[in-house]
Formats: sequence, structure tokens, C-alpha cells
Amino acid sequence: MATLAAMLKRKGLDVRGSDADVYPPMSDFLAAEGIPVFSGYRAEQITSDLDFVIVGNAISRGNPELEEVLERKIRYCSLPEAIREQFLWGARSIVLAGTHGKTTTTALTGWVLTHAGVDPSVLVGGIARNFGDHGSSYRMGQGRDFVIEGDEYDSAFFDKTAKFLKYLPDIAVINNIEFDHADIYADMDAVTTAFSRLARLVPRKGLLLLGGDSPAALALVGGAVSRVQTFGTGDGFDWQAHNLVAGPASTRFRVRRNGSPFGEFEVPLLGAYNVRNALAAIAVATEIGIDAVRVREGLRTFAGVKRRLEVVGVASGVTVIDDFAHHPTAVAETLAGLRAANPTARIWAVFEPRSASSCRRIFQDDFARAFSAADRVLIAPVFRSTLPEAERLSIPRLVHDLCAAGQRAEAPASVDEIIDTIVREHRPGDLAVLMSNGGFGGIHTRLLAALQPAR
Repeated sequence: MATLAAMLKRKGLDVRGSDADVYPPMSDFLAAEGIPVFSGYRAEQITSDLDFVIVGNAISRGNPELEEVLERKIRYCSLPEAIREQFLWGARSIVLAGTHGKTTTTALTGWVLTHAGVDPSVLVGGIARNFGDHGSSYRMGQGRDFVIEGDEYDSAFFDKTAKFLKYLPDIAVINNIEFDHADIYADMDAVTTAFSRLARLVPRKGLLLLGGDSPAALALVGGAVSRVQTFGTGDGFDWQAHNLVAGPASTRFRVRRNGSPFGEFEVPLLGAYNVRNALAAIAVATEIGIDAVRVREGLRTFAGVKRRLEVVGVASGVTVIDDFAHHPTAVAETLAGLRAANPTARIWAVFEPRSASSCRRIFQDDFARAFSAADRVLIAPVFRSTLPEAERLSIPRLVHDLCAAGQRAEAPASVDEIIDTIVREHRPGDLAVLMSNGGFGGIHTRLLAALQPAR
């Protein structure tokens, strides 16, 4: 919501917002954009001068401001509807979707187009370091293209369909499909249905790019009306990445297009999953007419996204890394990429089950396999402790299964205990990867402070 508010402000609209608990980084961001924010929700904040209200998907019936809007019949809509109406009807909409990697792929694609001089607008669900003075989740350009992250999460309390169905895709990327968002989708069929609807929204002259390494994404080929291209690391795809070479801070790879050599590229990211993300960006850029040389330069100068294997500091020889991984596939691929780039380092995987899906037992066995590339595994308590025990991820069972597979795993009872364990047992050269889709109790800065040698 904050990013949309900033974009609307840039369009010259008078914008203000409400939030239950505006934490300093976001309140500072909004203040810098000249947007006043009310902390907390109160009916009296819905004043007579309001013309329109955008309702975020975290807002439910009973919210005092929402109730006032409904009673007074002030016009309102969901966030994705506002984006569509204000920005997308006149644009070439490039929608980057998938269970994993959509934030990085959106930032990569947006930057490659920007670097090539296309001057796109960009909206991404993370802080892309290439945009703004200190990174930004949006960019307002003057060009035709609007590069947007396609989120499959629901739109609003009155519209439980996926956000990306509002985004009018001319080019759509579906990188991969797996079960996620257990609070929204009942099963894998429901998830697949949402993505298939996105695929069928692409016009006949548009382009649908499907991740061939994902069977569920590849299966959408038959339902498409538009042109379709496939991409991945396997054989037989329209775009194939091969000969992957991992370095300490980047990955080099070669690309074939329709079986013929297309070029050699390097991206300052780790892991085969990020090569797939980069391959999607290459395919999109080529579709809109950017040559391989400029694409190569754009990828090479990509500065990354915050909270995606972000090094937050080094203390006592331990590199502390923040990562957003919370799905078992994302955990596994993140750790595998880090291991490939650092084959001799000792890796601590510190995981907080926090998202609606990772807190649930549905991924119990998948998490038992997800940490295989780590040397030490520390599992924090389940964040959503109100879930019924029968539905909740069992931490004792997870630790037992990890240990049975030959890994050294523990379940500290608190963030303090996690920090104490690493401080007590660390060695110079260790990598501590802190994985959560939330704040994780401020562990990142607290661990760095605790690792600082005493003076």
C-alpha cells in the first residue's frame, strides 16, 4: 500500500494513509514522499473530503474505517484494481509471476529495461537496490512498459481472487507453480487454477513465458491463447540456460535460443533458481527488442534485492545473511546456491516458520529435506502458535527427522537462545543464513552485535 501511495503521489494526487502499526522504515519512506499517515484505525479519520479509498487485503469487516466507508458509500476498490485503473490501461503490461522468484525476476527485468534506456515503470514487492538513492520498490518511467510483480495472493475482503488477474498482461511470465498460501488456497488445484486464469488473460499477440523446469507451469501450454515460449535449464525449451558456473558472488551461464547459441551471461546472484530468474528477464527483454549486448550489461550491473541473500554484516569472521525464504523449495534452493558458491564454508541455516504455509504441517516432510546443504540447522518456534496442534508444523519432529538424516539440528526456544548458540559455537568463515518472511525478532542486528569481540 505504501508503494502505491507513493506512485499515486507522483501522479499529482493528494494521498494519505492509515496503518495499525507503522514501523519506522516505512513511516520514514512515506514521510520522504510527502504522504501523511495516521497510526491506528479510527472512524473519524474517514473525512468528508475523501473522494476514493483503496482497501488493502489485510483489512477485514469490523475495521472502523472500513465500516465508515461502507456506511457513507465512499467509492472504494482493492489495491490491484487501483494499479490497473491508474497505470496499466495505457501501458504494455509485463507481469512476472510464480510461486518463487517473482520479486527478483521483476527487479531484474525492470533493471535490464531501465539500463537499456527503455525507461519503464516498475512495481516490485521488495526493495530493489538499482532504483532510487537507497533502493526502492517502484520506479516511475516515461516509457510504454510497466513491469509489475504478479502476486497470486488475494485482492481484498470483497475479492478473494489473485491480484495478478487485474494486471492486463501483454507479456506474462509464470516461472513456477507449487502449493503455497495455505490460508488462501485449499489445495494445489486451486493454485493452478489461479495461474491458468492469468495465462488465459494474455492477448493473442501477447507472449506467455512458462518455466519449463516446473511441471505445473509447463502444463499451462495447452490452455494458452497467446504465443507461448518456454524457458529453463533442461533440454527442449525455447530458452535454455546451460553450463552454469558458480563464483563467490555471481553465476555465469550460457543461453541457447531455439537450440542455437544466444550468448554468455553473468548475474551477481547465486543458485540455479536465480539463473532461471535471469533467463526469464532475458526472454522478456528480447521480446521487446533489446539486443543481447545490452541485456548482458544490465544483468551484470544488477545490484540485487534486499532480504534476498543479503549480507547484513560480518563480525568475528561470521558473515550474517538475511533471506526471505519461507517455502521448503525456496529454503532448499537458497542453501544449495550458497553451498555451490562456498563449498568449504560452514553454513548455519536459521529458520523461522512464520508464513501462513510454513507454520502448517502440510510441509512437514518437505522441510525435513530442505536443509540438506546446511551444516548446522536451528529452527525457531512456530510464529503462528494459535494454529491447532494437529495443523501446526511440529518442530520436535522436524528436528528429529533432520538428525535422523545425519544433520546437526536443534530447536532453541527463543531468538536469544539462537544467538547464544551461534556466539558460543561459531568459527571464523561461518555463514549464518537467517531465513524468515518477517522481522524474526530483530535477530539480524542483534546477532551481529553479540558477535562483536569484547573491548
